[in-house]
Amino acid sequence: MSTSSPSWVVCKFGGTSVSSRARWDTIIEVVHAHREEDRHPFLVCSALQGVSDQLEMLLREAEHGGDPWSTFDAIRDRHRALARDLEVAANAALSDEFERLEALTTEVQSMDTPSPRQRAEVLATGELLSTRLGAAYLSARGLPVEWLDAREFLRAKDDPHLPPRRQYLSATCASHADSVLQAHLAGAPEAVYLTQGFIASNALEETVLLGRGGSDTSAAHFAAKLGAERLEIWTDVPGLFTANPHKVPSARLLRHLDYDEAQELATMGATVLHPRCLGPAQRHQIPLHVRSTKAPAVDGTTVADDRPDAGPQVKAISAKTGVTAITMETLGMWQEVGFLADVFQIFKHHGLSVDLVATSEANVTVTLDPTANTLDSDVLDRLLHDLNRYCEAEIIDPCAVVSLVGRHIRSLLNELGPAFEVFDEQKVHLVTQAASDLNMSFVVDEEQASRLMKELHAQFFGAQVPDAIFGPQWQELVEPSAGPEARPDAWWRRRRDELLRLADEQSPRYVYDEATLRAKSEEIQNLAPVDRVFYAVKANPHPHVLRVLEQQGLGFECVSPGELDRVIDTLPALDPARVLFQPNFAAPEEYATAFERGVHVTLDNVQPLAERPDVFAGEEIFVRVDPGQGHGHHRHVRTAGAQSKFGVVPDDLERLRAVADQANTTVTGLHVHVGSGITDEDTWADLADFLASLASGFSNARTINVGGGLGVPNRPGASSLDVEALDAALREALGQQARYNLWMEPGRYLVATAGVLLARVTQTKEKGPVRYVGLDTGMNSLLRPALYGAHHEIVNLTRLNEAPSITADVVGPICETGDVLGHDRRLPHTEPGDVLLVATTGAYGASMSNRYNLRPPAEEVLLTND
Repeated sequence: MSTSSPSWVVCKFGGTSVSSRARWDTIIEVVHAHREEDRHPFLVCSALQGVSDQLEMLLREAEHGGDPWSTFDAIRDRHRALARDLEVAANAALSDEFERLEALTTEVQSMDTPSPRQRAEVLATGELLSTRLGAAYLSARGLPVEWLDAREFLRAKDDPHLPPRRQYLSATCASHADSVLQAHLAGAPEAVYLTQGFIASNALEETVLLGRGGSDTSAAHFAAKLGAERLEIWTDVPGLFTANPHKVPSARLLRHLDYDEAQELATMGATVLHPRCLGPAQRHQIPLHVRSTKAPAVDGTTVADDRPDAGPQVKAISAKTGVTAITMETLGMWQEVGFLADVFQIFKHHGLSVDLVATSEANVTVTLDPTANTLDSDVLDRLLHDLNRYCEAEIIDPCAVVSLVGRHIRSLLNELGPAFEVFDEQKVHLVTQAASDLNMSFVVDEEQASRLMKELHAQFFGAQVPDAIFGPQWQELVEPSAGPEARPDAWWRRRRDELLRLADEQSPRYVYDEATLRAKSEEIQNLAPVDRVFYAVKANPHPHVLRVLEQQGLGFECVSPGELDRVIDTLPALDPARVLFQPNFAAPEEYATAFERGVHVTLDNVQPLAERPDVFAGEEIFVRVDPGQGHGHHRHVRTAGAQSKFGVVPDDLERLRAVADQANTTVTGLHVHVGSGITDEDTWADLADFLASLASGFSNARTINVGGGLGVPNRPGASSLDVEALDAALREALGQQARYNLWMEPGRYLVATAGVLLARVTQTKEKGPVRYVGLDTGMNSLLRPALYGAHHEIVNLTRLNEAPSITADVVGPICETGDVLGHDRRLPHTEPGDVLLVATTGAYGASMSNRYNLRPPAEEVLLTND
């Protein structure tokens, strides 16, 4: 390093970047590279990935005298494991942090609800622990590291008008040159300084937080205080993209943005940057670079005011979910002085920050951003109560904000007409166009956000080629590192030759692997707390599948008379006790037939029991309960909440109990199912607790059925359900509810990965920069991509071992624009006659197929173990 005074570079490393030895080694490489360039590194680090969530869980478990100690142990074990991997001792400083956390946990456990101050102290622990470990490792690797406590140098602004929760959990700091910090650092000019993101202190020297994701903001404040030459945000993606690359793999890297454009993207849903980090960088004209420790060689995105001028241009499509819209309607607002001031004062009174606003003569609609507000039901109920003094207020949720972000959007209005067609037949609650001319936003139902983002991205960037602004596609950047971990050894890779022979015999074709069916069923049957497992037949009712699962000892959950017929015809010797009949809005005759067949019957509405007690007289039933909130990967598969047609709300259970007594009907169990594609293992434990709390009101209830919905990853590297964690969560929940039998009813989890769709390439086509690969089947065989925007991995099975070289839309022969099985897929050179494989189609593939255009769907075959 040069003896001349070096310039400062502030490097922030996120949770994924500090969670393993490999990532810390990358940090060391970054430090050495900067020192060789005469830059003085100042490192700002987040907590280990997921630890902040664990600390939140610890707080929830500690409230009301609960038991948080298993979570405490998990956090401690996680850091000890990393210490072993880093080959550093769990030093006294680390032990002190855990002693402090233990004392805080005990303190919180003795209270009904922890204060915002206590929450801040607990949540700050993650950053303190990670930086203690990091400092020890950098020192062991020969770097002259000095650990700093960020709370000594970042001071929150004092605003007594803010509610305590905002003061302690979402504080703001001043950013200006800091002679105290600079003087401190001057004492060891060769040191590498390491400190925490996310945390600061107030005037009372108490710990405060800068809000979730606030480590970016911490780094920006330190950069301003140091007068840094540059600010680097190191995360798990190499920059900002034209869309969320995890949802749109064809999204292109944005090489250059100015501060205002980056601010719009961060505010409108891009999670790579925290919106508040851009203000200090812009005020002090510090260039900001977004890089990735997973791909340190990629230059990433540079945010600065000297970006290339490309004129009017849409640069990205963003989607922000979890948004709540409030619509306020009254004719009394017309020409009424001060109406808006009065209603917005109510939002301020409740500590709520308004995001988007649209007004008309008789209506004002606003949105509330969940990242800036606490939007629990009590807060919203109080808000509506106060607003209704002035108008008729209504909540619309869940919503999403889909935005076009760029420069001089208004001058492009004449070109946006075709893009607006994607909103055809969709309910748009609000449209806004920023006065800054940097975005145009549409508030829509949350279920539509993913599909709209993909379609808009295809319209605006489908023909985009790399230039000074736009870089390579995400899928092109991640391809070189896609190894066995990113692409698991799926069964269809091992049985490729057999699959190609089956495709030669007939195409298109669904193929199911018997070994995978048996393995997945064993996974669920090995859940010790689960007494009985019922397969959701609607996922795949093929007779061969039913026979395999029956041999595995599973029961069957049916939702229609047709499914009952299929199960009984296929398995005539099956004990009726192994069958559940759980229809929705069924005719009385359906219930009567099910009772005659001797199967279990579930009711999810009071009306049939009240109006046709003769059908239910003397029978035993289950009752499906709506817990009030659904979960899942798409709104159409979330089967709870006011917007879902399923289940009896808890408030109606007393009436149901009375009607059942009058009909001489016995309730022997309660059932709940909240959706599909869920990967949070605690979901089913929470449902078990919920049902047990209600079952005590039914003296003959012996069983609680927590449904299914176990998530299945659709793409390589996606998060998957941890079955061992699910087992542990259920054990804990059932330990207190031993009097009840526990049932589950997985469907997709058992069969999805066991199935593939084989289809032959019929034609290829190029239209400018857009390439199409056409198959001999499409949405007639696999409807999920068109209906849900579902993602399925697609590979060229004929050329499985060849490297990708083209990007193409994979389409079918159906006369519909939406007949697309996959947008912008990376494939090897592909020709007519090649066999393409669409993965994870064993569930809701053939069962949802159709004969549209009078094209027959793919037939099905079971690939046996022998």
